[in-house]
Amino acid sequence: MQKNSIYIGLIICFISIVSCVQKKYKRVVVVQVNTAHIQQKIDSVGIRGNGKPLSWRKDYPMYAVVKDSIYTTTFTIETGYKFVEIKFSMNGELELKDKENRRVYFSEGDTTFANFVYNQM
Repeated sequence: MQKNSIYIGLIICFISIVSCVQKKYKRVVVVQVNTAHIQQKIDSVGIRGNGKPLSWRKDYPMYAVVKDSIYTTTFTIETGYKFVEIKFSMNGELELKDKENRRVYFSEGDTTFANFVYNQM
């Protein structure tokens, strides 16, 4: 009888752990960064962050809307969180050294739009 109680307890624990999985949603994010105040030559601008397709080790490319001033990118992320953490990179160097990551909070609609100024909170 005691063995049956242990097995039933283990099954209940297993079911409760498995049922706690957070639902994921696909989020489309359009990010724009203004670099007009930068005085150095800009060879590349990218974005890094948590959650695929972003990575903290490799730049996700951004494209010039206005060369040396405005860069943009669009990515789709699948997550259960209400935000994604990011930082921009220029010429392979991360912005906001020793400061917290930026957070982009997802909108209720299909697409989230976020605008930033490079290296400024």
